[in-house]
Order: sequence, then structure tokens, then C-alpha cells
Amino acid sequence: MPAIAMALRKQRIYTRYKPEPAKTPQRRSDWKALLLLLFVVMGVAWWAAVQGKLVLPSALQQFVQVARQPAADPKTEIEAPAPKPISGFDFGTLPVPPPPLNTTLPAPLPPPAAVEEVPIPPSFEIEQPAPPAKSAYEAVTDPDASDKSGPAEPFRPRSAWTTFEVQVALARQVISPGILDGLAGPQTTAAIKAFQKREGLEPTGQPDARTKSLLLLNLQPFTSYVVKSNDFAVLRKTGRTWVAKSDQDLLGYETILEMVAEKSHSYTRFIEQLNPKVNWRQVAAGTRVKVPLVQYPEPSEKAAFIRISLTNRVLQAFGASSNLLAHFPCSIGAKVEKRPVGELKVLNIADAPNYTFDPEIFPESEEARRLGTKLTINPGPNNPVGTAWIGLDKPGYGIHGTPLPEKIGRTESHGCFRLANWDATHLLKLVTKEMPVHVEP
Repeated sequence: MPAIAMALRKQRIYTRYKPEPAKTPQRRSDWKALLLLLFVVMGVAWWAAVQGKLVLPSALQQFVQVARQPAADPKTEIEAPAPKPISGFDFGTLPVPPPPLNTTLPAPLPPPAAVEEVPIPPSFEIEQPAPPAKSAYEAVTDPDASDKSGPAEPFRPRSAWTTFEVQVALARQVISPGILDGLAGPQTTAAIKAFQKREGLEPTGQPDARTKSLLLLNLQPFTSYVVKSNDFAVLRKTGRTWVAKSDQDLLGYETILEMVAEKSHSYTRFIEQLNPKVNWRQVAAGTRVKVPLVQYPEPSEKAAFIRISLTNRVLQAFGASSNLLAHFPCSIGAKVEKRPVGELKVLNIADAPNYTFDPEIFPESEEARRLGTKLTINPGPNNPVGTAWIGLDKPGYGIHGTPLPEKIGRTESHGCFRLANWDATHLLKLVTKEMPVHVEP
């Protein structure tokens, strides 16, 4: 049995791997030989035609004649045939007489026809395309623009492009977006809403194309400020205690950077971004710095009333026709029970006021509890009430400035309404005594 199984296995293997018979090679086609023979016949026919031994049709004879002509040698010069002499003259002995002169003048040309003058059309300005969007500070300006030589091109009035230019255009219309920083924040959004509402647009708070077209820049957005020697005379280091503040003759600016920022309604870091080459720790008189060009215009009328929104943290002044005269962000009281709601009136007005420190208003201060007496603090931008005070008929309450404009709308007070110093100072020009102040929840 094993032998039979082995034989069957070998038979299966031989059957499975049985070689296939070799394929007979296919007969090659003779088309190449025919093509070669055709070329040979055509060559012989062409040679016979060129030699004149074969008559060709008239349509092909011109090609054969061209082929019969010998090829020109590029190295040989082609000599032009000698000109044939003119009979009756010998150019070697007789000179050629010159042609007779024409002594008659030609007839004068007719006068040119009058050309009708075409009036030159009036020139027009091509709208400047918007620049590509950039990051917050890069889109504002070129910090080294003031260092470039050459005359500056005159500024052409146009609409606002960037967020910073929107802030400047709003501020020039006394619609304050808060402190200028080139960043889109809630205070800028609130200012855009106030502007849109005044212009009859949908108050979305977004600077769309229609809104930007109405926010015109009649002057360039930047200017230069030269630090003066008398700027250093008003610098003071502000005391850290109430007693130290009461001992100072002036609550002035602490640094030139703080002074420049407040004069231009700007954030100190933003001024540093615009002037990266300035060493603010060692600023000398005569230093030229780049700042936003913002200045509130003189009011055309007095305000008829003031409206304060506690929810939106906004103070607005309106004219006799309920027209918006000013829009300012403000801080409100930290405690709800200390926020006055309802109808108030302006009681008194003070520019560059003193501040009376009352320990009873600051029970959380350990120093106030220890003093137990009132203190008088001299005026200045770092005075606790800033550069302006508008007292209300509710005792202890008023509208005033602040030494920390960057915190407006972000921190709360003890009950008063805080504005940036530049906003509070401008509000003094709008208000009058006994003017109503509406405080809304």
C-alpha cells in the first residue's frame, strides 16, 4: 500500500506540473518589407525625374526644376552685373550737368483750419481701497513712520478703516469708545451703537460698511507731541496713604508716559507700542512722540439733561431737541443699595477740585478707621476725583474724573459715577446747575 500511494502521488505531481508544449512562433508580417520597397521605388522615380529620364505631370515639374538647379555656395560673392552704358555719352570724359534750379516759389499753403477747443473734464478722486486686515496693534500705524525722511503727503479725508480709526472718528464726535487702544471691546461696541442710533441706523454695534462710510476722518489719525521742559515740573510721585496724599502740594502725573497717554485719551501700553524706540524711563525735553490726534470740539449748545444707564454703564448728555451731545462710559457703585436710581439734579460744579477724605465713607480702610478725621487733598489729575466734579443733590454723590481711566466701566466706586478725566472735563462745559439727571436701572 505505501508503494501504491507513493506512485499515485508521483502521478499527481507529474500531472499537475506537466510542461506545456512549446508555442510555435508566429509568422512575422511583411508590412515593413513592403514599406521599404515603396521608399526604394519612390527614390528611383525621383532620381529619374531629376535626370530628365521620366516625364512627370505639369503640377510636379516645378519641384523637379528647383531640384535641378545647383546649390549656391555661401562662400562666393554674388557680383552685380555691370550697368549698360547709355548711347551718346561717355561718362569717363564728360561731366554730368546738374539739374536746373527751380526759381519759382510754390504756392502758399492755406491757413490751418481752426481747431475746436474741447473742455477738460473736471478731475475726480478715486476711492482708496481698504488695506488688508492686520492684528490689533499692527493695523494701527507704522511705528517708524515718523522716522522716515521726505515730505509727508497731504492727508485726504476718508472713512475709517481700522478699529483704531473707528475709535478716533467716534471720539472726535464726543462719542467716547473709552480709552484708545485699537482693540474692539464692549465700550467701543456701545459707542458704535450710540452713533448708529443717532444716524438712524440699526444699532448693531458692529462697524459695518455703512457705519464706516459715515465715520469720516477729516484729519490724520496721528500727530506728534514734543515733550517740554515744564512738563517735568508737574510730575509728582503719588503717596500711597491718605496722609501722604494730603501732604502733597499737587496730585500731578507720575510719569511723562502717563501724561502723554492722558492728553491723547490713550492707554499707556498703546503709546509704548506706537513709540518702541523711546526710553520712557529717561525721557528728555525735546523728545518727539507719536500720539493719536483726538480733541473734543467746543460744544455748540448746553445740555438739557443727562441720562445714566446703570445696566450699560453709560452716561449720555442730550440737547434741547433730545439730540445726543456726548456719550461717555462710566463706572457705578459697587453695592446695589448705594446706586441712586431715579431723578437727580446738578447741585454744584468744580474744575480741578480739592477732595475731602471722610473716613466714614471708607470703613474697609484700616487707615481710615485709625485716623478718625477728615483730610483735604489738593487738586491734580491723580486726585481721587480727578480733574472735575459735578455734585448731585443727593449728599455724597456726584459725577467726577478718576486717576485710573483704564478701569472705567470695569471696577465699581462707592456710589459716584466715574468718568475718564478728559470726559469729565468736557462734561463741565455741557452741564448747568439744576439740570436734571435721569438714572436708569
